[in-house]
Amino acid sequence: MRLKAFNSADRWARGRAALAMMPVLMCLWMGGESCGAQSAAAQAAGAQVPSAPVAGAPATAAAQAGSASSAAALPGTGQGEVLDRIVAVVNGEVVLESDVDEEHRFEDIQPYRRTAVDSSREKTVERLVDRTLILQQSALEPEDAVSDEELDQQLATLRKDIPDCKQYRCETDDGWKQFLSAHGFTVEEFRDRWRQRMVLLKFIEVRFRNGITISDDEIKKFYETRMLPEYAKRNVTPPKLEAISKRIEEVLLQQQVGALLVDWLKSLRAQGSVRLMTSGEVAP
Repeated sequence: MRLKAFNSADRWARGRAALAMMPVLMCLWMGGESCGAQSAAAQAAGAQVPSAPVAGAPATAAAQAGSASSAAALPGTGQGEVLDRIVAVVNGEVVLESDVDEEHRFEDIQPYRRTAVDSSREKTVERLVDRTLILQQSALEPEDAVSDEELDQQLATLRKDIPDCKQYRCETDDGWKQFLSAHGFTVEEFRDRWRQRMVLLKFIEVRFRNGITISDDEIKKFYETRMLPEYAKRNVTPPKLEAISKRIEEVLLQQQVGALLVDWLKSLRAQGSVRLMTSGEVAP
C-alpha cells in the first residue's frame, strides 16, 4: 500500500467523494511561558488547516500499515489503493493522517520549537483540531490579510535563524529550495503554510490581546512575589523593577491571552462537532 499524493483541490474533491462512498465500500479511514499566548498561540499556528500532502514525502507508519479493509478506493484508482486516512472531523472538515505527518515535518523546521511540546501522535491530532477550529472562526471574522511584504520579511528572518539552514546555504534561493525539499515542502507550499500561521497569530492577537490591560499593581505584585524570590534563590542581584516592567507586562499578557484561548477552544469544541476517529470506526 502507498499514500498517494495529489494537489490540494484534487485532494478535497477526492476526500468528499470517498466520504460519500464509505458506507457502500465499508472502508475505514483511521483516523498549547506558562499558559502564555506565545506558547499557546505558537502551538496553535504550527499547523494549519489540513493542506495537501507533498509528492515524494514519506508516508507515516500508520498510513503505511493499514490493511485493505481501511483503504478508500475511488473509481478508476484500483481497489485497495490507500489515498489517506481521516483522523478527525471538525465541523464537517476532515483532518487526515497525512496532515499529522506534515505537522511533524513543519515542527522540525521551526527554529524556536519548544522541546517540551508533546509531539506524540495523539497530541498532534489535538493541536490540529484546535487550529482547525481557530481558522474556521477566523474565516468568519476576516481581518487584514497578511501582505506579501510581511510574509517575505518573516521568511527572510526565518532563513537566517534555522540552524540546519547553514549547511544548505539557505541565504540563496537554491539552498532554501533544497532545505525545504529535504523536509517534504516546495517553496510555495511552505510560503502558504507560513502565511496561514501568520493569519492565525494575527487573529488571536486581535481577538484576545487588544482588550487586556495590565495594571502597575499587577506588575509590581509579579515582581515581588515571583521574580525577587527566584533571584534570591539563585543568589543573584535582581534588576530594578523599572528596567524589566515591560517584560513582566508581556508575560502577564501572555498568561491572560493563553487562558482566554484555552477557554475559548473548549467552548468551540462544546458548541461544534468534533469527532476523533478510532481504529475500526467509519467516518460520519
